[in-house]
Amino acid sequence: MKAVNLYSYLKQKEYPGRGIVIGKTGDGMILIGYFIMGRSENSRNRIFVTHGDGIRTEAFDPSKMKDPSLIIYQPVRVLKDCTIVTNGDQTDTIYHDLLQGGTFVSALLTRTYEPDSPNYTPRISGIVKGESYALSILKSADGDPECPVRNFVFYEKPKAGFGHIIHTYVDNGSPIPSFEGDPVCVEMNDDQDTFTEKLWDALNHDNRVSLFTRLLNPETGETTDRIINRNVKEN
Repeated sequence: MKAVNLYSYLKQKEYPGRGIVIGKTGDGMILIGYFIMGRSENSRNRIFVTHGDGIRTEAFDPSKMKDPSLIIYQPVRVLKDCTIVTNGDQTDTIYHDLLQGGTFVSALLTRTYEPDSPNYTPRISGIVKGESYALSILKSADGDPECPVRNFVFYEKPKAGFGHIIHTYVDNGSPIPSFEGDPVCVEMNDDQDTFTEKLWDALNHDNRVSLFTRLLNPETGETTDRIINRNVKEN
């Protein structure tokens, strides 16, 4: 599959929902991006904050938080040499299953899409180990809650300068149509700061909420993180 420009791809979409981007830069580093978007006040009332080796979501204004069940979670966690990134509490499912000797796949076989009828929002997940990574989507078949679908794609020897993106929705709608097909192959040519700035700018400015990026050295395990929040708390 021919690689597309990540930023041009996202600029064409009003509401891709939540998204995971993982790829390998030209100099062999791993870049991870995770973004969230929101249409409702509850969805937009969030920020990313650092938490241990990863991040968690937090209410920007706790007084306006209506239902935290699908809003508050840890998108990024680290277990030894594995970085886990997801759009929900399946981060914890993967983390604990790995602790008990399980795998990325075995953990996600216990989960399905989110219980938010009629959208049945997909659960998207990624895991990075060394320079290899995998992406997964758990969704309903054509919006039918009786037909769960679990897709897994593994990239064992990723090419330098390329990555992949997966996101929850094709675009805006009612109900919102779930992502279709394999993760999209994208160019990965920028340094972390440029990647972060361009990725944030490519997201619909009315619906974007937060963005996290991580640059990971697969040989040393060293990481550098960036966070951009639509809502910024005053010191």
